[in-house]
Amino acid sequence: MKAIVLKSFGGPESFELRDVPKPVPCAGQVLVRVHATSINPLDYQVRRGDYPDLVPLPAITGHDVSGVVEAVGPGVTAFVPGDEVWYTPQIFDGPGSYAEYHVAAESIVGKKPASLSHLEAASLTLVGGTAWEALVARAALRVGESILVHGGAGGVGHVAIQLAKAIGARVFTTVRDSNIEFARSVGADVVIDYEKEDYVDAVLRETGGRGVDVVFDTIGGNALSRSPDALAQLGRVVSIVDIAQPQNVVQAWGKNASYHFVFTRQNRGKLDELSALVARGQLRPHVGAVYPLADIPLAHARLERPNNGIQGKIAIAVKP
Repeated sequence: MKAIVLKSFGGPESFELRDVPKPVPCAGQVLVRVHATSINPLDYQVRRGDYPDLVPLPAITGHDVSGVVEAVGPGVTAFVPGDEVWYTPQIFDGPGSYAEYHVAAESIVGKKPASLSHLEAASLTLVGGTAWEALVARAALRVGESILVHGGAGGVGHVAIQLAKAIGARVFTTVRDSNIEFARSVGADVVIDYEKEDYVDAVLRETGGRGVDVVFDTIGGNALSRSPDALAQLGRVVSIVDIAQPQNVVQAWGKNASYHFVFTRQNRGKLDELSALVARGQLRPHVGAVYPLADIPLAHARLERPNNGIQGKIAIAVKP
């Protein structure tokens, strides 16, 4: 089978298209013909060598799969050949999704939502699971609360906005001017152009000085250190990036804030919850660009570029 192999840590040129053996499912596993995958910040972090001890080289990386079951191993009961499925491969535990075939444990695989194309489904598995873990499992966002989503036009951000609206929250988000209408189109109630206005000032003005109940950081930088300034009493801060950055501990203490640092876990339950939201029309990923498997280096280079013009996700068409 064809696969994009990471031969060394570094830039996009570190990838190489190779012929590699097709995997065989063991007990409790399914063999999936990959129709689509996508690109995430985690993917270029792995490629450039942020986690060298967790990724033995050479490696097939990638963290999203949408495809069709081709074969099942002994003991598999939930799937049969021909089923359309989606999932996130176990992170840092075996080959990833930049290949024509992938083997996965039955327990982390879900039935693909029928209303989504493979490109759309592959653009939702990791970011959708991350948003669910952050907002539902960790922040416990509730009906009537408010949330500030940093980076509302990004892969995780545009999904988090939709999820928060489905929960019944009032959603604030930060974007640049070119993404204001996109953020509104996915459900944001208050869109803040961070290049023209300080988001803390905007949040305090719109909430009468109270602040928001939850801050969700998807962008890093100084977002964590400034989060308490925009937070209500007993608020929660959830971050998926830059956990080592400076934090405003004194201000957080004064707000009785709780902090959650999220590394998403793989399981079918989250996928089924996301599928239900998709079926009800409350959630849909936005595919901002599509590249073929062989052009994954180009897709990585584009996602890493500042002001890359991408709204939502970059999807990869593996099966033409």
